[in-house]
Amino acid sequence: MANAEDTAEKLKSKKIFINHLDSFQGKNIGKFLSRCVVGASLEEAEDEEDDRSISSSIMEKTREGCYEIVGTVKDREKPKPDFAKELILFENKDQLYEYLVECDIIIYDITEDPDQIDEAVWAVSELHSDLDKIDKPKMFILISTCMTWARSKPLDPREADGRSVSDERGDEKEDLEIPFTEDDYRRRKPHQNFKEHISAEKTVIKLGKTNKAKLVTYVVCSGLTYGAEENIFHYLFKSAWHNAPQLQCFGEGRNIVPTIHIKDLAAVIQNVADGRPKVRYIIAKDDAQNTLEDIVRTVSQNLGSGKLKHITKEEALLSKDIEQADFDMLLVDLRMDSVFVKENMHISWVSEAGIIDNIIPIIKEYKDTRSLQPLRAVILGPPASGKTTVAKQLCESFKLHHILVKDVIEEELESLRAKTRRADEEDTEEEEDNGAQEAQELLDQINESKENNNDRIEDQFIIRFLRDRLKAMPCQNQGFILDGYPKTIAQAKDLFAKKQAIANEEEEEEHAEGAGASYDRSIMPEFVINLEAVDEFLKERVMNLPEAVVSGTHNTEKHLLRRLRDYRMVNTDDDTVLNYFDELEFHPEKIDVTKDTSEMMKDTVEKIKKIFGSPRNYGPTPEELEEMRRQEEEARVKREAEEKADKERREAEELQERRRRQEEWSQRLNEVKREEYELLEAQSIPLRNYLMKHVMPTLTQGLIDCCKTRPEDPIDYLAEYLFQHNPQID
Repeated sequence: MANAEDTAEKLKSKKIFINHLDSFQGKNIGKFLSRCVVGASLEEAEDEEDDRSISSSIMEKTREGCYEIVGTVKDREKPKPDFAKELILFENKDQLYEYLVECDIIIYDITEDPDQIDEAVWAVSELHSDLDKIDKPKMFILISTCMTWARSKPLDPREADGRSVSDERGDEKEDLEIPFTEDDYRRRKPHQNFKEHISAEKTVIKLGKTNKAKLVTYVVCSGLTYGAEENIFHYLFKSAWHNAPQLQCFGEGRNIVPTIHIKDLAAVIQNVADGRPKVRYIIAKDDAQNTLEDIVRTVSQNLGSGKLKHITKEEALLSKDIEQADFDMLLVDLRMDSVFVKENMHISWVSEAGIIDNIIPIIKEYKDTRSLQPLRAVILGPPASGKTTVAKQLCESFKLHHILVKDVIEEELESLRAKTRRADEEDTEEEEDNGAQEAQELLDQINESKENNNDRIEDQFIIRFLRDRLKAMPCQNQGFILDGYPKTIAQAKDLFAKKQAIANEEEEEEHAEGAGASYDRSIMPEFVINLEAVDEFLKERVMNLPEAVVSGTHNTEKHLLRRLRDYRMVNTDDDTVLNYFDELEFHPEKIDVTKDTSEMMKDTVEKIKKIFGSPRNYGPTPEELEEMRRQEEEARVKREAEEKADKERREAEELQERRRRQEEWSQRLNEVKREEYELLEAQSIPLRNYLMKHVMPTLTQGLIDCCKTRPEDPIDYLAEYLFQHNPQID
């Protein structure tokens, strides 16, 4: 019976409050805990895997008895995270407190937003003041930062004279300095900009001592977090991924930076929530004692150019990607050891050895979380089919590298010549001298090959250049579009062949699939586009090109006919380079460009964009967004001006038309009146003649006579006169 009750209690969910679920730490800790069964960390895991993968961002589905996550968000316009059961949208602190008292565990992270310090202190103070009214026991966990230790006096007794051991005996610093542990937390001294953080820590510890049965409090001192989409080190990863020539290292870079993977920090929180440890102040960090310079160099070597540059504080603060608090944290110099976590907690470490020793899976996790996967494509087709026109627009839209064989050859040859020239300079290092010698030997081989092949470079050198370019970090990070190459199956096999040196991630993928592929996954295009057109269409297209465009290119009529003939010879119905991709299940997409009548082949570009799908990059930068807004505003103003001008033009035309019609109507009215008058005139002539002959003479004479006589009744007089003088009409 007791076992059944224990099981039921174990499977009972607990509600956890986490502030700012839309922040880096809040989101990742909340997601982690929402997949954790209550009390699971109290039992040692059996048959665990040796290494826990951090590459997958898809976590196990919620099981029965897991923690229920509720919390606040900084940006209220964002939707509720999938892992959260409920978002708390409060108008005042009284409403927030009503939610807090319903939770079993309250977690406040004050490392990312200093404004949350006051709220965290208020929350724990309110809970403490209402202990008599609280029925269920509460746990309050404050996630603080190692910056509250930044000015702590080192524990090495040999530094008592004030001299730094690291300055005089830097190689022995690791052996001479004693790392801080939880036992030393009362001796900690904060950075001057983090005094409010240590004040909050002290308040939380103090209030948890009054009634431990009802309110137990913990402070988790976290190292600088990394992993997932990256947080404070994001500027490094982003700069390296964007192929910055050098990564920036602040100051000398010799400072030791305490770090911890975000999932390992979440696991520490899980253990605290499950186990209610007696220790109230816990340091959470990995085993590494890495310097900032080592971290920057490792990221640069594995994601970027391999180079770094030391910059001053003033130069660093000019960067838009770094804030003052981030700068302070990156310059912290602390040697710490999370003794309690190692000895008392059951954690399946994601990155126990630190960021440097786990850089490959951490980079993969960073790319996966931010969907920064390279987009690799090849655009093939006959000469003059528009491959370069289409490729340039696609590269600009998707931020890819345009690999044009001619340009690659010229750039690689110039690079080889530059290496040989540096060998002639003084103070050349032995390694550079050896590289220059190899470059000279390769140049000699290429020149000899050109002499024997009618000034043409053999495929083996072209393929070598192309492989080096495709294997370089820029193409591996963003991706590329191969323009018109390979042209034959033999070239394709040599270019994409799997060499002995295979990336670790490729080996893992092949091992998981059970068999290795016959091509190099890191450079094989996932999209194969073939632009199709008949020869007559291509000839007509070239003939219609302006002379200035054709001059000096291969698109003259003579060269085009030769290139078309060569292309058709190596691309018959049964033997074409497309068969190579088809057999490897990279099925080519065929597009008939003869139907594209748009300017600069925009219709074809749009079709390929739909095939590629969404871009796999950071999207527009703030500067590009501003430029886009400016262009949109200019387009809007231009459009409104055109609409206004068009409206004014239409109104003017309508007014002119109305005037023309009114004038025409007036003319027609006058014409009608004239015609009516003339008709009446014509109709009145017989009547007038009749009156003038038979009536008017007698009537006129009668009127004259009436005027002379002036009778009393002129009408009777006139009637009588007309009666008496009525002419007899035959």
